[in-house]
Amino acid sequence: MATKITINVTNNSPNSQNFFFFQQPAVYSGGPKVYTNSLYSREVLPYSTSGSVLSFTMILQYYAGVQQQVEPPQIGQPSGQLGAIQAIDLTPASGGTPTKNTTNMTVDPSLGLSPAFTTQDPQSGSFRINTPVYDPALMNYSAGSAVQSLTGAITLSNFVTAQPNTHLDCQPIIKFYVQTGDYTAGTVMNFTSSSATAALCDATPGFTTFNVSYNSNGTWTVKNMAVSQLANGSRGLIEKSSFTTELSAAALIAEVLNEAGTGLVSSGLAANFLRPITVTNLTAPGAIIRNRDYQVGPAGGRYQGVTCTDITGNTAVFD
Repeated sequence: MATKITINVTNNSPNSQNFFFFQQPAVYSGGPKVYTNSLYSREVLPYSTSGSVLSFTMILQYYAGVQQQVEPPQIGQPSGQLGAIQAIDLTPASGGTPTKNTTNMTVDPSLGLSPAFTTQDPQSGSFRINTPVYDPALMNYSAGSAVQSLTGAITLSNFVTAQPNTHLDCQPIIKFYVQTGDYTAGTVMNFTSSSATAALCDATPGFTTFNVSYNSNGTWTVKNMAVSQLANGSRGLIEKSSFTTELSAAALIAEVLNEAGTGLVSSGLAANFLRPITVTNLTAPGAIIRNRDYQVGPAGGRYQGVTCTDITGNTAVFD
């Protein structure tokens, strides 16, 4: 039976919240720019008034994925359209049993991936996508790691812009995050800013279930669960560890003013005011609009004119 990873989210804030899920980007050969997609998103009512718990379950099967790019990847936009996926295994450590760790990408007559087969070259813990010869001036493609939900839906989790006639090695990382915000599945999001204040669900040690609570002060409590032997001899889920995120003690109070600098739009916290400026724990995130100009700086201090380049949940980036 395939292993499943389940993330249960409880909203302990007094207001309805949108939550979205995403995965830590894989390590790709060659150091290309890596993009991240949202895996799932849904609104959740406060637990105190509804008893609602949002559950998102993924099947722990590795997939190679490719997708046609309609335009270069942009935050907040779908990553592409026609796609193909193929179940694949990771390369074992030296001396291990060979696995089906490689797939061939095709673009003519249509986009596709061959059934996985065995090669010796990919490094341990990675799989390989062999790309064909094609003209990137006519069409570009995304290639990377995909995730399957329990419903059967498969999303390109993270990816790079493929280059023609190359070997692309991808080493997936099974760390997942929950953040406030509304990014539908398959939408490109900003991993750096979104993960900074997100709940981390790290499946690397063997945890399979994560009970995540979004607290009223904007922090998260995560309980890591794994199947173990119970006191009665049967097997069941046991809490192995837990943690609550905390606001950084070094964080500075930040103020976001309108473009003219005549009115306070929102306040929050920032580690520093070097561009790009990331402001977390915004008091009025709904008032911040992407691509709009603002003045940002320390409370009562020196402000600088910047543009909001990303807004996710209660975190915004200005540059």
